[in-house]
Amino acid sequence: MVFQNPYASLNPRRRIGDQIADGLALDPDSDWTVDALLAAVDLPADSAQRFPHAFSGGQRQRIAIARALAVGPKVLIGDEPISSLDAFLQARIARMMRTLAIDAGASMLFISHDLAVVREIADRVAVMEAGRIVEVGTTEQIWNDPQHAYTKKLLAAIPKVDGKGIIPG
Repeated sequence: MVFQNPYASLNPRRRIGDQIADGLALDPDSDWTVDALLAAVDLPADSAQRFPHAFSGGQRQRIAIARALAVGPKVLIGDEPISSLDAFLQARIARMMRTLAIDAGASMLFISHDLAVVREIADRVAVMEAGRIVEVGTTEQIWNDPQHAYTKKLLAAIPKVDGKGIIPG
């Protein structure tokens, strides 16, 4: 699980390498190492010796992703994992999560209010209103032929630049 606030989900008194190693201990068949996981999320190996406060929000979120992958998950869950990041980092982290989940052979459940990012990373989308799923379909079905009024309302609220919605490169 990758939570919305990575600083709150990381132990401030433990080095991040130790926190990632905790996950590795749960999956004895893993080929990952702490250094390899850090490299996978674009952080240098010497990051393992630092504490969470020494990292930016985007870096802490990448540490949380590395830690989640360390346990060898079948499903990687992101609960609003990009909401506290700037627009450029949101797209980058979302794409990174997708790529790493695919490479690890895991499915990904990505919970987000940012439909432009969801469009870029999702194969299937479930739209929820008031805690209930109101529509499910492929990403293209949802965008090209939304059926539920709430889905139509959400899609209409996305700022348009190129007809697809804004997504940072």
